[in-house]
Amino acid sequence: MKNCFHSLKVLVCLATVFALCGTASAFWGKKKDKTPATPAETKTQTTVETKTETPTPKPTPAPEPNAAKSAAPDHVAVAVNGFEIKENQIEAQMAPQIKNLQRQFPPDMVEKYKSQLRQQTVERMIIEHLLDEQVAKAGVKITDSDVNDQINEMARQQQMSVQDIKQMVEASGQNFNDVKERIRRGLGYQKVMEASWAGKTDVNDSEVQKYYNDNKADFETPEQVRASHILIKVDPNITDPNEAKAKARAKAEDLLKQIKAGADFAELAKANSACPSASRGGDLDYFRRGQMVEPFENAAFALKPGQVSDVVETRFGYHIIKVTDHKDPNTTALEQVKEDIKKVLVSQKQRVLAREYIEDLKSNATIAYIGGSQTAKPKESNTPELKATEK
Repeated sequence: MKNCFHSLKVLVCLATVFALCGTASAFWGKKKDKTPATPAETKTQTTVETKTETPTPKPTPAPEPNAAKSAAPDHVAVAVNGFEIKENQIEAQMAPQIKNLQRQFPPDMVEKYKSQLRQQTVERMIIEHLLDEQVAKAGVKITDSDVNDQINEMARQQQMSVQDIKQMVEASGQNFNDVKERIRRGLGYQKVMEASWAGKTDVNDSEVQKYYNDNKADFETPEQVRASHILIKVDPNITDPNEAKAKARAKAEDLLKQIKAGADFAELAKANSACPSASRGGDLDYFRRGQMVEPFENAAFALKPGQVSDVVETRFGYHIIKVTDHKDPNTTALEQVKEDIKKVLVSQKQRVLAREYIEDLKSNATIAYIGGSQTAKPKESNTPELKATEK
């Protein structure tokens, strides 16, 4: 769950739209992967578990003209078609993100990042208002059921419960009901934009085939084995290293004799293995070549399902390995992934259309930055409509 809050922002920050159009950071990540077991004998922790770190923020060289540090809280920062966005509203939007930054970075870096964050926040608020206008104009209504369905889908995709999501939101200093209202707005934005996309996101078989051919590696699965093991570590408290290694090997050899005599491998692993996998009877799940240290890997891939290795020495200690399954390398057929590819291609087209839609709204809007420039007021006939036949 540790990396899910960053993903959650796609809806918290109304990125149902922004993740599509690229006007804000990409928040809603891929479906949370099932993290394989992390045996002590892997080359490094990151060979089987991807470590996601928050990137160091890069400050923007200069803030936009209206980012006056001394501005009063009720000072109007920008007007959008006559609608005023004030400094205190911008500050309130930034507050949770500033709080998170303060937990991760030193004060000087947070200060440098504030101007960039402010620009992003103002841009988002401008777009939100323009989209709010379109939602009101179209008479779109999003029900509580729609919102709850969206939250349930988020939870399902991230293999979490709704309560997990609520706890993360509240832990970040935000109110879950406020988040639900933002989700409501985001769904409204999506609906009005989709009204202008009719027929523009269709995907044909030739596009699917091209994507499949261009990304063939994504559909290839390397050879894998599933194995269990028992790890006997060398006792660091024994002064003589040779004696310590001899005792560890002797214990491993004795366990191997018990296994060959019919003892249950899983039970011996639970009772004797020094690896965290011991609680699972030594099961390491499936792994491919390159994930384990070489001696362990060589022994595992040389075994057939059901076979048990001799004692194998690695830098972690002494192992007894039992292979429980083997998968040959294979390529997933196009027919098996056709629908998934279609979803990817539809999403790509939606991103482009959403970006165009929002840029069109901005170009036809009157946006006045205090102390900055003002866009030309659009002609009435150029106001974007929600009909599929017009922009």
